[in-house]
Amino acid sequence: MDLLDKPVKSGMVAIVGPPNAGKSTLMNHYLGQKISIVTAKPQTTRNRIVGIVNDTEYQVVFLDTPGLHQSRDPLNMEMVRVAMESLTEVDLVLFLVDVSLPLPEKVQEKKAAELAEYMQRIKGPAIMVLNKIDLIDRKKVLPLIDSYARLFPFHALIPVSALGGDGLDSLFKEILALLPMGPRYFPEDIPTDASERFLCAEIVREKVFLQTGQEIPYSTAVMIESFKEDEEKQLVTIHAAIILEKQSQKGIVIGKGGKKLKSIGIAARKDIEALIGQRVLLKLWVKVKKNWSQDERFLKELGYQ
Repeated sequence: MDLLDKPVKSGMVAIVGPPNAGKSTLMNHYLGQKISIVTAKPQTTRNRIVGIVNDTEYQVVFLDTPGLHQSRDPLNMEMVRVAMESLTEVDLVLFLVDVSLPLPEKVQEKKAAELAEYMQRIKGPAIMVLNKIDLIDRKKVLPLIDSYARLFPFHALIPVSALGGDGLDSLFKEILALLPMGPRYFPEDIPTDASERFLCAEIVREKVFLQTGQEIPYSTAVMIESFKEDEEKQLVTIHAAIILEKQSQKGIVIGKGGKKLKSIGIAARKDIEALIGQRVLLKLWVKVKKNWSQDERFLKELGYQ
């Protein structure tokens, strides 16, 4: 029998929740490598990222989704659509919340109503994952579990620290217990279905976010314009354009004498070389496309629709 045909515990697991809840950090932990980029900025994840965890007895296909939030901006609307779509097509949903955020009572009521709306779309079992418990008083954990338990009939409510690792083994055991027996969806040596070009663009975008702090808004895109492999030289040459919405942002990304752009390139090249296992020559350009996040045609070019 082919390994792909041998029945194992297998299934699709959507990781959903508000922006900055720790969804990408959670998936990267289980993969043992970085597939989804992680920054402190909201809505860092824009596409649905697939991460595959393989073992002789199971294959768990995680879907890291954009953060659930309300917006009329075309880019944000597409991100939410992708996340909501994931709720209806998976075997299990992990709903992550950041329990370290102190919320006023009115905000809590609004969030509870939003959560109830999202949960109505779920067809299979769901686990509420209370993330960042390392940032709160442990005495508050049980009351939090009790309050979230009233919102929806979750199969389980599990407190974790995706960054520190607390509770993640227990969560994974719960995931495996809920997945059906079935075939492997992907070969065992594939950690993601994303292309190298896509992952390289995501790495560059991450470095832009990390090195510009709050100066550059999240509406920054990266387009890989050229990706060429030279087998003889064992070198990959990548040309990438960093797309901004305003001319005034260009100087911030480039920096004095081009220092900031150079620093972004060095950091990105290091991660890309680790990703693809080859030497990389990375060339970056900065371009301005006014209000690109409002341009539905351009969003399609970037792969968001």
